[in-house]
Amino acid sequence: MGQAFGCIQVDQSTIAIKENFGKYDDVLGPGFHFMPWCLGSQLAGYLSLRVQQLDITCESKTKDNVFVTLVASIQYRALADKAADAFYKLSNTKEQIQAYVFDVIRATIPTLELDKVFEQKTEIAKTVGERLEKVMSLYGYEILQALIVDVEPDDQVKSSMNEINAASRLREAAFEKAEGEKILQIKQAEGEAESKYLAGLGIARQRQAIVEGLKESVIGFSTSVPGASTKDVMDMILITQYFDAMKEISVSSNTSAVFIPHEPEDASSVQR
Repeated sequence: MGQAFGCIQVDQSTIAIKENFGKYDDVLGPGFHFMPWCLGSQLAGYLSLRVQQLDITCESKTKDNVFVTLVASIQYRALADKAADAFYKLSNTKEQIQAYVFDVIRATIPTLELDKVFEQKTEIAKTVGERLEKVMSLYGYEILQALIVDVEPDDQVKSSMNEINAASRLREAAFEKAEGEKILQIKQAEGEAESKYLAGLGIARQRQAIVEGLKESVIGFSTSVPGASTKDVMDMILITQYFDAMKEISVSSNTSAVFIPHEPEDASSVQR
């Protein structure tokens, strides 16, 4: 109704393109404008200055022959000072952006292996953004952000990757377990060696103490009993130890039966 009277209203974050007899004339900002249609002025259309987002899905093949689907998110907006270029130069802005994104992705992904695609998402997005910024600025648009938001391999490839990762983790777990058992066995062996060494020292000290004790007993007995020889003392000690051993064998719970000759003359043979 307003255009019928030569008046139009332009909303905030929007500009209007004014033509005069079909030729570009001016850019109208937000607000109320008088446009006398009788003098050839007419409204060609509106152009939004708001930030817009375009999500693009692109399929490509990696260097190791794996098909992946990438989802790119492009944020862009028209420039007010280049409104005429943005309005007239492109008939379909979204298709133009999509074409350049396809071109960059399908030129980059075939040079990378699948693992590198995941690792270099940021670099790929940066390349897409730089290429779009360079081209779209000629058409009056600014590229604010370009992101690779998803990398989706084929389902069979994902399943294979999961199996490979699972096998790798199992292999690492088995290796760590084997290393742990190896360390445990080494420590046990070291402990046994140390135990045997200390036991050997104990036995040696025990025998040394026995020898010292026998020596003192022989000397003491020889002194206390006049005429007793060293051999007599040793024979008596040996007989005493013999009977002590017999006593221990008889009271031991682990002994079932012991057969030995036991006569007075046999006991004397222990001395020989």
